Amino acid sequence: MTIFELLKKYGTQQQCIDLLETARWGDKPICPYCESDKVSRKTEKNRQSRWQCSKCQKSYSVTVGTIFHHTHLELPYWFAILNYMLNAKKSLSSYQISREIGIRQPTVLSVQNRIREAMAGDQGTLLRGIVEMDETYIGGKPRKSNFRDDDDGDENKRGRGTKKLPVVGMVERGGKVVAKVMNGVKLGAETLGNLVTKYVDVAKSHLMTDDYSGYNRMSVILPHSVINHSIAFCFNGVHTNTAECFWSLLKRAWFGSHHHYSDGNAYLYVAEAAYKFNNRKEDDKETFMDMIKNLLKFKRS
Repeated sequence: MTIFELLKKYGTQQQCIDLLETARWGDKPICPYCESDKVSRKTEKNRQSRWQCSKCQKSYSVTVGTIFHHTHLELPYWFAILNYMLNAKKSLSSYQISREIGIRQPTVLSVQNRIREAMAGDQGTLLRGIVEMDETYIGGKPRKSNFRDDDDGDENKRGRGTKKLPVVGMVERGGKVVAKVMNGVKLGAETLGNLVTKYVDVAKSHLMTDDYSGYNRMSVILPHSVINHSIAFCFNGVHTNTAECFWSLLKRAWFGSHHHYSDGNAYLYVAEAAYKFNNRKEDDKETFMDMIKNLLKFKRS
């Protein structure tokens, strides 16, 4: 959705409230306290779109019990931040969005992280069909020391054994991806096997990986094919190129926008990339509405 379409449809607080009421209740408002449908509009001075329950006698708005409850930021700003995030294929930093809409960067970051929490909770159904599994390591090279002898060669190491942030992903061929940050976890056969049984329909799937030894026991769980990247990147339809495509988007977001992920919040940025990858074929207006519905399910933390 373009910024002009967003401002036209949801440029005022009341327009946003109307959308939230439709997304949450449809044509039948429900009391969030007692779940009664015996409710009516309540007019209060300086308070918009309140409802009154005739059963429990409580008044409320559509934001009660949601991530929007008691927010001090007007809803059009929430909608604008969400729209910027969904439209940015390689993500946008909180500093950039702050400059675009004119509010403080810490406020933007707080809203972004709440939205990412909702994206992280959107796992959907199990992966099935041809499923590619791979791991990557996110991070940049450290700043060079003044004296060459002071540089630690291990810090610049690529791939397994690096000190960068490890992420494991499983992606349906032509479908959705599940990606998990595995910081501080040894990527051995047991860990990788547990991920497969949790997120993949093993009875209806064929797993494809590279020749990393951690995948050696996968054939016990489900059909498993291996591509040796020292020989070829694709052979007889066996490859992990779809997973590599997702890694390229994730890393471009890191290099181009974020530059650093803290250990505690890294999973949020990975979840954002996975959510946008999973909805890449959907209409942007439908994706926006789906995300609004997801946000309404999350309580304010």
